[in-house]
Amino acid sequence: MEHPENDEQYKGLKVNKGVGNVPVINPYIKKIQRIRPYTTQEFVDGILQGDIAVLSRAVTLVESSLREHQDQAQEIIEKCLPYAGKSVRVGITGVPGAGKSTSIDAFGMYIIQRGHKLAVLAIDPSSERSKGSILGDKTRMEALSREKNAFIRPSPTAGSLGGVARKTRETIVLCEAAGFDTVFVETVGVGQSETAVHSMVDFFLLIQLAGAGDELQGIKRGIMEMADGIVINKADGDNIDRANLAASHFRNALQLFPPTDSGWKPQVLTYSGYYHLGIKKIWDMIDSYVSFTKANGYFECKRNEQSRYWMYETINAMLRSAFYSHPDMENMLAEAERRVLNSELSSFVAAKQLIDKFLSDRNNL
Repeated sequence: MEHPENDEQYKGLKVNKGVGNVPVINPYIKKIQRIRPYTTQEFVDGILQGDIAVLSRAVTLVESSLREHQDQAQEIIEKCLPYAGKSVRVGITGVPGAGKSTSIDAFGMYIIQRGHKLAVLAIDPSSERSKGSILGDKTRMEALSREKNAFIRPSPTAGSLGGVARKTRETIVLCEAAGFDTVFVETVGVGQSETAVHSMVDFFLLIQLAGAGDELQGIKRGIMEMADGIVINKADGDNIDRANLAASHFRNALQLFPPTDSGWKPQVLTYSGYYHLGIKKIWDMIDSYVSFTKANGYFECKRNEQSRYWMYETINAMLRSAFYSHPDMENMLAEAERRVLNSELSSFVAAKQLIDKFLSDRNNL
């Protein structure tokens, strides 16, 4: 339809027809190719060749909740298992603000300069409200994140600490098969995560601070009994004397603890992660522990116990998953809960009835 403005009486005016619809995507950009899924053997071959990109995709499979991803991940882990187990696994924990990420950056650069390959697995807490995680530990490991012989992988707890701990242990197997001879597992802080991490590492390192409160409060915690070594961070400048005083308090407290199963006496050292002071002493302590426990047989014994522990943990997790995924369980749980709240049934009887029903249906399949 012509515009009235183009009529003869409006000779001084002219309205253009305008521009047609412009494509949203630039036609000169090459068509994006979707990455095809790898076969299990391609994953295994890539991991054994030390391909970081393949390793990262395999870890993503391990962390996935999709059934087909989990099945493929288990096949990959099973084929990588013969090539694993040759690393030194170090768990690193401490209260928030103790400098765990900064220390890992310093420790990691030290051992990489000695010719080692390092994998850092950071368990990152998820928000209870939004269920999201920042996954920002890598940003605090500036030097390490640029190293080709370092692999840093944060994993969200996603509300399931046991689940992420199991996946972290499986990730350790993949990292070892990829040629990483040292594995650091960083925890979310002092809490339940320490027990889970302790059950998958060889050496458990506790990072403490001086002058941040009563050191005796830290000594009371059960985490002290799990530590194979305690290090006081930020021992620099005006804080050196306070760090040395805190170290003497911890040494005195350790004397009150019963002997460890390994026969190793936990050491207390001071250092500065920011200024890279005293790093060699800490790694020498870890080397001494590994040599000591390998000589008396505890190193292999501990790993066997850990494998047994995770077998039973996996059985418990699979039984729990099977119970709650029962097709009728949601309605049955709601009814049982109603009867318990109305005092028609005790909690224990309700639980037994639900379990009996679940087992009965499983037997009839």
